[in-house]
Amino acid sequence: MPNLHLPDFSVEDFLSNYWQQKPVVIRQGFKNFEDLISPDELAGLACEEEVESRLVYKTDGLWQAESGPFESYAHLGEQGWCLIVQAVDHWAPEVAALVQPFSFIPKWRFDDVMISYSTPGGGVGPHIDLYDVFICQGSGRRRWRVGDLGNHRQFAAHAALLHTDPFDAIIDAELQAGDILYIPPGFPHEGVSLEHSMSFSVGFRSKSASHMLSGLADYLIDNELGSALIADPKRPPHTQQGRIDADDFARIKAQMQAVLDDNALIADFAGSFLSKTKCELDLQALDEPFYGRELVNELTRHSLIRLGGLRCFYVDETVNQGICYINGERYDLGAACHGAVLALCDNEVLSYALLESWLKQPRLIDALTDWVNCGYWYFQD
Repeated sequence: MPNLHLPDFSVEDFLSNYWQQKPVVIRQGFKNFEDLISPDELAGLACEEEVESRLVYKTDGLWQAESGPFESYAHLGEQGWCLIVQAVDHWAPEVAALVQPFSFIPKWRFDDVMISYSTPGGGVGPHIDLYDVFICQGSGRRRWRVGDLGNHRQFAAHAALLHTDPFDAIIDAELQAGDILYIPPGFPHEGVSLEHSMSFSVGFRSKSASHMLSGLADYLIDNELGSALIADPKRPPHTQQGRIDADDFARIKAQMQAVLDDNALIADFAGSFLSKTKCELDLQALDEPFYGRELVNELTRHSLIRLGGLRCFYVDETVNQGICYINGERYDLGAACHGAVLALCDNEVLSYALLESWLKQPRLIDALTDWVNCGYWYFQD
């Protein structure tokens, strides 16, 4: 696993002075960094239907973008194009290991590891992202320009490419292997490859209120919750038919607020909603499924590795009850397994020693067996 090296400031300094505030170049953030996946392997992933990928290039000076899967790249030549593959951490354990160095940011904010391979002159054009990103340079060199926050006009350079007008750079830097560029949301930026190069982007994204409220509405409907109607016995006569008066407005607001004030409900919603993956997981069914204590016996010999991209969370409101949320589902392991829930969600690798205190709990054994059999965790070779 790559080890994060911060030569000029501590994690605490970074969070206080840079996170969501201003961009920064971290020289040799990863010492002796080597590509976690080869360009050929990345191109192979982009041939798969389940993997989200894009090609960006220019034709006669006009920006073009195509969505994968792709069968060939030979027609693109040796210059001026870029292959982008999303959520590579779902498909390559070596790439998934790049997430751990940034564990000082909570996992519910993590989006994915996007990898781009670019030929000389390749890039996606000047643009603005609405998420935080650590761009980790792999092989080759790439020049990055980053502008300041401001009222930057955005426009569609192509139906699939939202660009921004030219900007003055506050950072103009050439990145080499091991260098990291951190960019908060809203800062315009553009990267242009100076030679054949690989970039590994670790993205963190929060949810908008509209996205969360839309998800909450779906959750209420799916679970048949929030169906109580407004009650208003002994109300006075209404004299203006078209009016929603202050009392009725207060009732409407209170009806919705009652849902938001139900901490257990919101905890279950948040855990389920935020643990859903946006991209496919590389689930592998076992030829020989485990049964009961067989799994515990195997755990004494080999550790369990969490599948790349699998999201596992708990919420302070309900964790003492042994409740966790995995890939959009709620699991109740019971209060006796409170510590096991912390171990499951806080660690990428589960050893026998880590779980030993709870391996006599039937609910935990049953849940672990189901999760391993469906591919959420797998045994280390």
